[in-house]
Amino acid sequence: MPRFLTMIRIDEQHTPAQAPNPEFEQRMGALFEEITKAGVMLDTAGLTPSSDGTRVTWSGGRLSYTDGPFTEGKEVVGGYAILQAKDKAEALEWTKRFLEVHDEHMTVTAELRQIAEG
Repeated sequence: MPRFLTMIRIDEQHTPAQAPNPEFEQRMGALFEEITKAGVMLDTAGLTPSSDGTRVTWSGGRLSYTDGPFTEGKEVVGGYAILQAKDKAEALEWTKRFLEVHDEHMTVTAELRQIAEG
């Protein structure tokens, strides 16, 4: 079965400072339990802020390093999930359900890409 990478994109400059509400955490926990029991979720995690990151670029035969935060882009990858699904439609359905767990005032974008294998 194909594997898919879901990159969760967030706008760090407009992320709520307070912790998520308990209802949100309960909904997310229930979804993660369901997707794990279904054998679809292989791995998932949130990422530290881009201010803790470093971009490494290879250009002109040299490496350069840029420490975060990365202000040139509005959105950054804030987390990821690796799914194993029968096809892209199934992976999209799980991704849709993940986004729908979020509160209405939140803005979260998910980019789904199939992992090239073999």
